[in-house]
Amino acid sequence: MKKVVTFGEIMGRLSPPGYGRIVQAQSLNLTFGGGEANVAAALAHLGIPAAHVTKFPDHEMGHAATSYFRKVGVDMQYVQYGGNRLGLYFTEFGAAMRPSKVVYDRSDSSFAHLDPKEFNWKEILKDAQWFHWTGISPAISESAAQACKEAIKTANDLGITVSADVNYRKNLWQYGKSVQEVMPDLIAGCDIIVCGKGDAEDILNIVPDGSTKSGWESVCKQIMAKFPKIKKIINTKRGQISASQNTLSATSFNGKQVLKSETVEISQIVDRIGGGDAFMAGYIYGNLILKDEAQSLSFAVAASALKHTIEGDINLANLDEIETVMKGDLTGRLKR
Repeated sequence: MKKVVTFGEIMGRLSPPGYGRIVQAQSLNLTFGGGEANVAAALAHLGIPAAHVTKFPDHEMGHAATSYFRKVGVDMQYVQYGGNRLGLYFTEFGAAMRPSKVVYDRSDSSFAHLDPKEFNWKEILKDAQWFHWTGISPAISESAAQACKEAIKTANDLGITVSADVNYRKNLWQYGKSVQEVMPDLIAGCDIIVCGKGDAEDILNIVPDGSTKSGWESVCKQIMAKFPKIKKIINTKRGQISASQNTLSATSFNGKQVLKSETVEISQIVDRIGGGDAFMAGYIYGNLILKDEAQSLSFAVAASALKHTIEGDINLANLDEIETVMKGDLTGRLKR
């Protein structure tokens, strides 16, 4: 099977043990994660060949991050090394009415200062069938945005499916260009995007126009009219009961109809970070293996729900566990 390739920054993740707060921590657990790399790792865990492209500092932290993702099966041969630092983020886990929190320390990372010429996309993508990126990468720096643009163009030239979670992170856009200046050209090269009404307004100035009963459907129609290459738009809906209990569902629009998944209740959240990445990995898996849109959505929601029960950024749920949730079994019954 041809590989899935992802591109984006990987950061060190530091968190207090258990449900401790950062202000009371005397020790911090170190792992690694990044939106796009999390997708590659989840796919690799499910047996889909996956490679991640990024840049790390050429010291112990950079090599530790490389090793971390290699251990879960991600092909890291295209990593470039240089620069001075690995971006970090600190997280504490919420419970009940206290929300989880994330604090970023990622300025001037090696990834932010990458040189687009370091990446030979024709070589990287020659054996690929899918390329995935997110709106985080082009927000980090102009050079990262340029590298992303070149990757998308090469994927388009090679006939490779391109997907993106276009998520808008306002605080990241600090290098002199706005999201509206950069993102439309990148979105134009996509076949599939994850996009909600908020992102559509922030990035594309597209809002519901009253042409359909569903505001999201009208937004999707406008996006597809503006970007004719896009074949499908997907989105997740989270019901926030508390920091410990959520519901999750998803929708898909193919230009003609909206398809909705079942809603899964997550009754005891362990770690919600990476839930969206687990959903995207599940959706890509569904497209490649199941080849049915309803099943792809169901698989993606089940995968994401299970990620909420797993510590760390990466979804380590296996195929049997995901299929069990897909069938509606949420009991967590002991298996032996």
